[in-house]
Amino acid sequence: MSSTTDDVKPVSCTIKPPVYLQIGDTKPDPTHSGVCVVDVTLPFGKPVNIEEITFKNYYTAYVTVRLLRKSSGQEAPAKWSTALRDLPLMDNPHTEGGSQDYYSIHRTQMQVEPDHVVSVRLILRQPSSAWLTFSLEDIKIYPHMEPDPEKEVSDWLSDLTLVDQHPDLEGLPDPQTVSSSIQQMWALTEVMQTNQTTASIGRFDVNGCYDINLLSLT
Repeated sequence: MSSTTDDVKPVSCTIKPPVYLQIGDTKPDPTHSGVCVVDVTLPFGKPVNIEEITFKNYYTAYVTVRLLRKSSGQEAPAKWSTALRDLPLMDNPHTEGGSQDYYSIHRTQMQVEPDHVVSVRLILRQPSSAWLTFSLEDIKIYPHMEPDPEKEVSDWLSDLTLVDQHPDLEGLPDPQTVSSSIQQMWALTEVMQTNQTTASIGRFDVNGCYDINLLSLT
């Protein structure tokens, strides 16, 4: 399940028992028919804008999602639309890969907008006869929640407050002390430049002549 549904509760719905399809009048083992239909009925009179559908797989190879949607603001009868066709749930229908994994189908994956939905039909397919049965478990439908404008403004102001806060200066010297020291150093430099002599001082020159002792030491 994605983080978008972490704080949202699933819609209260009725999940009907799976119906395995058969061909003609024959009555083979229904688990080997290869096609199963699971209908999920949403609360009567309360169409739902779907954000996400989550479930745990049980040996279903492919799932198709169909939605019964009502037209917004109209009394026209609801119509079925295919939102997603043959989504693979197993790496290979004949192997275990993905057979019991959790899956989520987000509204951005659907080919139609999953809004004003009154019923969801999940069509399951398992072409392999290696498995005795197949279905989906723990089916949940989460509603689409529009962002709260007031909350967005509040979050924006909080970000501004954090930006305006002073940075952490712990461990750094006091700015005023540093500024005072720099001013003293600048004043001392000015005084030294003012009093600097232009006379040239020789390395071994003592009163206009060279000191023999100094020369002998070099």
